[in-house]
Amino acid sequence: MSAIVAVDRITKRYGGLTAVDGCAFEVPRGSITGLIGPNGAGKTTLFNIIAGVTRADQGRILLDGKDVTGKKPHELFGQGLVRTFQIPKEWARMTVLENLMVVPRHQTGERVLAAWFRPGRVRREEQAIYRRAEETLEILGLASSRLALAGTLSGGQKKLLELGRTMMVDAKVVLLDEPGAGVNRTLLAELARNVERLHDERGTSFCIIEHDMDLITRLCDPVIVMAEGRVLAEGKMADIKENDLVREAYLGAPAPGAALP
Repeated sequence: MSAIVAVDRITKRYGGLTAVDGCAFEVPRGSITGLIGPNGAGKTTLFNIIAGVTRADQGRILLDGKDVTGKKPHELFGQGLVRTFQIPKEWARMTVLENLMVVPRHQTGERVLAAWFRPGRVRREEQAIYRRAEETLEILGLASSRLALAGTLSGGQKKLLELGRTMMVDAKVVLLDEPGAGVNRTLLAELARNVERLHDERGTSFCIIEHDMDLITRLCDPVIVMAEGRVLAEGKMADIKENDLVREAYLGAPAPGAALP
C-alpha cells in the first residue's frame, strides 16, 4: 500500500530542545493511522510541520508522493491535506451553517466581477454548497443547531463541526489532533462513526493524535508510537500494548500486564 503522507527524517529544534528528532514514518493510503505517545513526545509539533504551520529544520514531507516541504497551510489544503486542532478554531460569530459554507475554495462569488457578470453561476454554486452543508449537518447530528452561532456550541459539538469542515471538501488525508479531548462519550462515539463513514464511503485517509486508547483501538491500524521526538514502535494496537519499550515510555518502567493510559 502506497503512502499518502511520508515523514522523512524530520527534525525540529527550539534552542537547546529537540522537539522532533529525525522522525520518519508513513501514513498508508486509505488507512486510519494512530499517532500516540506520552506528553512531550513531539506529536503536535510534527502535525504542525506536516500541515505547514511550522517549518522543519531538517527533513522532508511528501504528500501523495510529492515533496511539499515548506508549503503553506492553504497550499496544502488545496492539495487535499486538511488539519483539525485539539482546541477547535470555529468562526464563533458565524452560524454553524456558515462555518461550513465558507470552506470550499475558489468560490466564484468571492470575485467581485464574477458576482456582477455571472450572477447565475454564483447562485447555482452557492445553492450546491448550501445543499452539501445541510447534508453534512444532518449526518453529524447538528442540523437543529444550523442557525446557532458556532461559538455557542459545546466542546464536543465544535469537534463535530471541525470534522464537518473536512467533509465540505474532497480531502485526501485529514490530520485529527486529539478529537477526543474534552468530548463526552456519546459525542465521541458519534465522531468515531463519522470518521469511519468518511473512511469507508469516500476513502479518506486519516492520521489521528489521541490519548484515548479505546478510540485508537477502535479506529486505527496501524498505530505509531512517538517518544522523545522519535518513532518508538509501530504496528497493530494489540502488538503495541505488549511492547515493553512502549510501556516504559508511558509508565517509566516496564510493567507487563499494565494498561496503557
